[in-house]
Amino acid sequence: MKLLVRLFLVLCLISCETKKERKTENIETVFERSNGEETATYLQVIDFYLQLAKEFPEINIQIIGNTDSGNPLHMVTYNPDADFNFQKIGRDKSILFINNGIHPGESDGIDATMLLFRDLAMKNMDSPKNTVVVTIPVYNVGGALNRNSTSRVNQNGPKAYGFRGNAKNYDLNRDFIKSDTKNAHTFAKIFHLIKPDIFIDNHVSNGADYQYTLTHLFTQHNKLGGDLGNYLHKEMMPALENSLTEADWDISPYVNVFNQVPEKGFSQFMDYPRYSTGYTTLWNTLGLMIETHMLKPYKQRVEGVYALMTKILDLSEKDYKKIKNLRENAFEVYLERQNYPLQWAIDTTRSTVLEFKGYEADEFNSEITGFPRLKYDRNRPFVKEVNYQNYYIPVHEVEIPKAYVIRKGFDKIIDLLTVNQISFKTLKEDTSFAVESYKIDSFSTSKNSFEGHYPHYNTKVLRTNKKVDFTAGDILVPTNQKGMRYLLETLEPEATDSFFNWNFFDAILQQKEGFSPYVFEDLALEILQEDKEIKNQFDLKKEIDSTFASDWYAQLDWIFKRSKYYEPEHMQYPIYRILKD
Repeated sequence: MKLLVRLFLVLCLISCETKKERKTENIETVFERSNGEETATYLQVIDFYLQLAKEFPEINIQIIGNTDSGNPLHMVTYNPDADFNFQKIGRDKSILFINNGIHPGESDGIDATMLLFRDLAMKNMDSPKNTVVVTIPVYNVGGALNRNSTSRVNQNGPKAYGFRGNAKNYDLNRDFIKSDTKNAHTFAKIFHLIKPDIFIDNHVSNGADYQYTLTHLFTQHNKLGGDLGNYLHKEMMPALENSLTEADWDISPYVNVFNQVPEKGFSQFMDYPRYSTGYTTLWNTLGLMIETHMLKPYKQRVEGVYALMTKILDLSEKDYKKIKNLRENAFEVYLERQNYPLQWAIDTTRSTVLEFKGYEADEFNSEITGFPRLKYDRNRPFVKEVNYQNYYIPVHEVEIPKAYVIRKGFDKIIDLLTVNQISFKTLKEDTSFAVESYKIDSFSTSKNSFEGHYPHYNTKVLRTNKKVDFTAGDILVPTNQKGMRYLLETLEPEATDSFFNWNFFDAILQQKEGFSPYVFEDLALEILQEDKEIKNQFDLKKEIDSTFASDWYAQLDWIFKRSKYYEPEHMQYPIYRILKD
């Protein structure tokens, strides 16, 4: 509440103060004043952008929605035309969207983006003619307020920073699909308001030691697919790498290893929709995570992020028409497709060879554990050819339906469809549809809690075509819309980040009615006597399955589940598919 009051007072002072000249050359960041050793607090960040917005008509700051911290989420926009109507400006210009502080301990992007907006406003760099730049200055407000100097044990600066978990201790970069937080809901509002063409999420990481300050984690190009994926992989990424190399900023793909040396080879990180770039890709936005190396000095990391963002801005300026056309064409292509890939695996037949700049490492016994440990030697740099597996192939696809029908009562799903601007209609009267129905056949469940859930995986379904009666209030969701990929990734149970796998439907997994063996025993005998097919299957299962043959209750349960007394709701997925003609 104190933060809200302070922000209100600052805004009032800005609106009431008489116009006067200010020495705009003195607009400095905490990062600059500390000679690159400190990062701004949340309030300092917001005050900085408020000052910019006051001084420069090209800068706009507004509150969009809430966060779990009780404080608002801000959106800051730079447009040299001073026009902030996104229904208008998105038609003719590319929208570059930068997200910062999703993990507030990884603060490089917070400071680099402050420098970028200041330099754009003050014309310290060429003003973009074809690109509007939008940023969330600090996404994880609660984590930014939980400031400390110890939680990033491996990180080389800044002196103090925020915490990874948000106010409810969620990792927000796992929340874009399940949306357990207010932050995620507000992010979706901003994303669908501005409809970005390019998205950058700024991070810091360390899975190994190497010479690079900068690594990039582009959304996986095969998953993005088609001409848009080819542009990302064959044009955008190489152009970024080359322009940074020319500016003396070597960059590598994100080094996806943990406690092993990179020269053994590594694979591209697969950004599923739970992650920011995986979520934005569902609307064909070109996504990029910047991952600086946290063992490098803080000043160097921030300067590297600044350099990379300026090069992305240059690419946006150059290719804005091409990018917008490719994105729009990608929407049309998906609307014409018959199948959609739900699961992916590394293509072991293809890879890329990197000229990787690393450090030699030694392995010797730890003085603490007595087991082998790894230690890099920065006095022994090398350049080696390293195998990088950056091609994926689909290993499971699903036929794209004409529409989904969702039973009423699943309010959280309807809320998420609404915030993600998915079009649907509510049935006005009872209706019957010929549908494809899913029964959950099998799944595995995580043994440990993960971001407030025990997610399922390895989910398999049984499919049945039948006519089903629906009632007034049920929801009909057509797939012929720009949110098609979002629908398929969330409503198909076998998709990695489906609503089913995130435990939205766990109530169907519990059988509500059962039987008393001493009562059902006689009825089970009648069932076997009257249905020869069930009897033959029963006898065969006892013959080939010794565990089943030795378990009397399992035998009765097997018969019960094939009888008319078994409840149809058990394991019945409450979302149905209307197939295309």
